[in-house]
Amino acid sequence: MIRSSSLFCIFISALISTAQEPQGFDRLLFHAAPKPLSAEAKTSDWPRMLGPTDDAKSPETHLLHDWGPAGPKKVWEVTKGDGYTSPSIVGDYCVIFHALDEKETVECLHRETGKRYWSFDYPISYQDLLGYANGPRTSPVISGDKVVTLGVTSQLHCLNLNTGKQLWKHNLESEYLVPQEFFGHGATPLIDGDRVFVNVGGKGVKVARGSLNPADKERMAGLASTGVCVAAFDLNTGKELWQMKDDWGSSYACPIMAELHGQKRLLVFAGGESNPVTGGLLCLDPKDGKVYERFFWRADMYTSVNASTPVVIAEKNRVFVTTAYPKGKPIGGIMLEFDKEWKAKEVWRSNKIACHWMTPLYRDGYLYAIDGETERLARLVCFDADKGTEVWHTEVTWKMPIKGQDYNFSILRASLLDVDGSTLCLGETGSLHWLDLSPKGCKELERTQLWIAPHTWSLPVISRGLLYVGQHENDQVDGTQQRFVCYDLRAP
Repeated sequence: MIRSSSLFCIFISALISTAQEPQGFDRLLFHAAPKPLSAEAKTSDWPRMLGPTDDAKSPETHLLHDWGPAGPKKVWEVTKGDGYTSPSIVGDYCVIFHALDEKETVECLHRETGKRYWSFDYPISYQDLLGYANGPRTSPVISGDKVVTLGVTSQLHCLNLNTGKQLWKHNLESEYLVPQEFFGHGATPLIDGDRVFVNVGGKGVKVARGSLNPADKERMAGLASTGVCVAAFDLNTGKELWQMKDDWGSSYACPIMAELHGQKRLLVFAGGESNPVTGGLLCLDPKDGKVYERFFWRADMYTSVNASTPVVIAEKNRVFVTTAYPKGKPIGGIMLEFDKEWKAKEVWRSNKIACHWMTPLYRDGYLYAIDGETERLARLVCFDADKGTEVWHTEVTWKMPIKGQDYNFSILRASLLDVDGSTLCLGETGSLHWLDLSPKGCKELERTQLWIAPHTWSLPVISRGLLYVGQHENDQVDGTQQRFVCYDLRAP
């Protein structure tokens, strides 16, 4: 005979089990299950914005390189709100982050079905100063059973990955006096071990959000005041471990961890709204925030930003940083080499490799990147990473009929992902390409148009043979809403 207490435990266990099963919801459209993974395929999680190694590279293999005119098949899609983010994926969990109905929303979906495990949201009040999306710019970061998000209004949250329960939070705007900046908070946090590193960008004085008036000298002086530029928090408790003060504000580039001369160093490409402009590459000790290097690299233009994440060439103790402003005469990119005291010296510089926000790919001694601040100026370039010389440049263009009329298309300010022996390219208006990039040139191997919508600015995500892409504006031809789409990229 089973006791009533045992029955109660079984009942509760059943409830917990049911609660953990993902459920369908009204914004989900499921298309078809993906093909089975090849037994020989190498797979990987994608726990943060730039992938498992923070350099827009994936170790995945056995991907579909020939998808035909219709492109890869859709597995599922979920309509979304505002924001320029990529999903993050660990195990069966696919975490998305966007602003829906004036709430920043974190949702945990099943990676193969799109069904939802949990949803977490909080209200925000944000109006972009320059008319861009009113949602987050940073992608979720997953480590162990925790997921960390940093919203457009500087709200930092840590949630339990399994349940969505809030573990801790910080309102960086009020705690560190973070201003709105040009496009809100945009530097995705870094998790390393049990620490969360954030390019905070505090100003030390209260600055009203939602104004943009360069002629206001008093306000501009406030924006240049010294506050907390970078801080480290305990991943488990949210407690601040250290802070580094500087007038270099928060940028739109990801902080990354580099190994230089056998030691871990935290690299932050800082630089927010300021007049006169301030910003550049910081090299810090991740243990206590000690500053080893502070290398200025920022365009002398009030409305400029630093947004391209540094590229580390660890075997040579080198770091490449790039920025794209101003139009026509950018300061471009610079290759730095760090000595054993972690001081940087210039190896070379060039204004012909000036990236707006994409992270250049480094492979076999060469850099591949999109040079150019605006769509009109964008070009795909290859640079010799040792000499700093341009090897070639090109524009990937094609014609496409729309409603009986041919239109000229280009990848514009595209994103590049190094995977499966090739380069996956996501064009700015929603085109997807396989490219063969080498010092000999660029060869387009495959192409499809996922949608025709501007601001396709987030790096595509590959995990377990599935491709995840964010559409951040409505389709200009058929009106399809903003969405996250999962495609089957598994080879037969």
